[in-house]
Amino acid sequence: MHRLVSALLLAVLLALVPAFSTPSTADANASGPEGKAASLRSAMRVLWEDHITWTRLYLVSAIAGLPDTQATAERLLRNQADIGNAVKPFYGEAAGAKLTALLRDHILIAADLVGAAKAGDNAKIGAARTRWYANADEIADFLSGANPRSWPKAEMRSMMREHLDLTLTEATARLKADWALDIATYDKIHRQILGMADMLSAGIIAQFPAKFR
Repeated sequence: MHRLVSALLLAVLLALVPAFSTPSTADANASGPEGKAASLRSAMRVLWEDHITWTRLYLVSAIAGLPDTQATAERLLRNQADIGNAVKPFYGEAAGAKLTALLRDHILIAADLVGAAKAGDNAKIGAARTRWYANADEIADFLSGANPRSWPKAEMRSMMREHLDLTLTEATARLKADWALDIATYDKIHRQILGMADMLSAGIIAQFPAKFR
């Protein structure tokens, strides 16, 4: 009986090997242009999911005063450089560096806003909020300028402002310990950022078709 069971287990394991094996180079390139486009879409989604994930982790740590706040902030800022680097192959070094700088400001101003909210300083809250939304418009305008056909200015501004509105609701809910709203808002943030990521990758693919052949 023991030998029979062992034989059956071996047969099952051997049958599972192909499912967990690493795809060959031929398999990876089988889809050609569509494979390249799919890789960009996937990479863009990962970058922007990192953006909202590390933003949320920063909010949790900063609002609670946890000892990992600085380390989390540094990881969040690294994500902004990752996003800037991702567009360099298409728009050049200077454009990638500019996007990184704008996104770093997006994070640093948000940190100022959280600090002001924790302190209950309404004047600083108002000033930081004004700067935050102005920065969002600047990011939207910069992206639109790089690809106006796929990323119209009005649509990009609306998308960026929605991202800020949702993040502000998330932070406020956490400050008030409204956990249900906090969690529900993060779900909305996740769906919204995937839409933004897909819009960006679709725009790049449409603007640079030769890179995806």
